[in-house]
Amino acid sequence: MPRLVHASDRALLVVFDDAITAAAAKDVRALYEWIASDPPAAVVDLHPAYATLLIRYDPMRCDPDALAREVERRAGSLSHRPLRDGRLFEIPVQYGGIHGPDIAEVARATGLSEAAVVAAHTAAHYDVCFVGFSPGFPYLAGLPERLHTPRREAPRPQVPAGSVAIAGRQAGIYPVRSPGGWNVIGRTDFSLFDPSRANPARLTAGDRVRFLVAGTRS
Repeated sequence: MPRLVHASDRALLVVFDDAITAAAAKDVRALYEWIASDPPAAVVDLHPAYATLLIRYDPMRCDPDALAREVERRAGSLSHRPLRDGRLFEIPVQYGGIHGPDIAEVARATGLSEAAVVAAHTAAHYDVCFVGFSPGFPYLAGLPERLHTPRREAPRPQVPAGSVAIAGRQAGIYPVRSPGGWNVIGRTDFSLFDPSRANPARLTAGDRVRFLVAGTRS
């Protein structure tokens, strides 16, 4: 069973694990989809992460302890909840050079050649665990262990939109120009965020991603 924490007088935090795991990410998504599709009356917002789900609610419209019991009941019944099939996106990337200024450092840190870094990055299949940090930024699980590298010691004040980056065991794509401390290994023209769309973020939790070398096909 997950832990329930009263994060404030109007928020519950459901903790499935203290580490990034595939099982925790699956449970977070299952609970998120269940509450999003059938929310208790007082729930006003949901914030999924790798291993936790923050549930914001209106304390004037519910008994917080009763809401916690309902969330706990649902969290204990997730094995019976089917997950929707995520969409698969194949995203072309220009690796290295001006598009991937940190690829040489990643190669040095991992003991791989730059070509081997690209090969490992494109061979993996990634799951979108959640979207956050900046509008449309996908947090991707599935980075091969041999590419696990620490964040940059000094974050960049500006990372170009479309930058494909890795940090620790995570992978991601910067949808808009923003500060960032991840290792940028490439760049894509794939559009991740469009505020004119009904659903501005192109990727959502449960979707899957494969990276391709730009100009090639899977």
